[in-house]
Amino acid sequence: MKNLFVKIAATGLFMLAPAIAQAAEGYSTANVNMRAGPSTRYPAVAVIPAGSSVEIRGCLSDVNWCDVEFYGGRGWVSGQYVQALYQQRRIYVGPQYYRPLGIPVIRFSVDNYWDRYYRNRDFYRERDRWSRGPDYYYRDRDNRDWDRDRDNVDRDRDNLNRERDNRDRDRNWRERDRDRDWRDGDRDRRGVNQRDDRQRDDRQRYDRQGADRRGDDRRPGRRDFDCRPGDPSCDQ
Repeated sequence: MKNLFVKIAATGLFMLAPAIAQAAEGYSTANVNMRAGPSTRYPAVAVIPAGSSVEIRGCLSDVNWCDVEFYGGRGWVSGQYVQALYQQRRIYVGPQYYRPLGIPVIRFSVDNYWDRYYRNRDFYRERDRWSRGPDYYYRDRDNRDWDRDRDNVDRDRDNLNRERDNRDRDRNWRERDRDRDWRDGDRDRRGVNQRDDRQRDDRQRYDRQGADRRGDDRRPGRRDFDCRPGDPSCDQ
């Protein structure tokens, strides 16, 4: 009875004990990037040197990518760069070896995985875009880059148009100043000509008036002040 009780108690404790996560030991076959998701389009979080030991925590069933642990860090590596020991020989990790190697088949969720391991990473701030998949992220990023480039082109075009308008305005101002200077010069020339005409007219008028006062019979060379009217010394 005592032995039966011990067996029952041991069985109960075994059933209540939490399941231990399965894992397998692997080795990197090259210097490979450990990434934040199961694709080369996800950000790289570390570089695993060739021949380094990694702990394989699980792999995807549809694509040959595995969640590995390396020096306390977590990330994803393609199975074609990871080997494991199977029946005294090293094999590349593939779906056909998951069960024999004791590697669990898992799923990947950006939200859950990144919340657990990458909160302190810069790319975590764009988790919402990455959660839709790397293809969407890069397409969205390319669109954002295209929009930014288009905005830059538009801004450059606006700057060129603004500079052209400034040049046109400056040219118009120069032409206006030149026309104004020409008009001022022409007015000055007309003023000088008019003044010269007035002075000539004044001289001619003065000469005519002097001739009228002297009379037409004045002898040549005689001056008006040589005699006065009624002066006996004046020759009549």
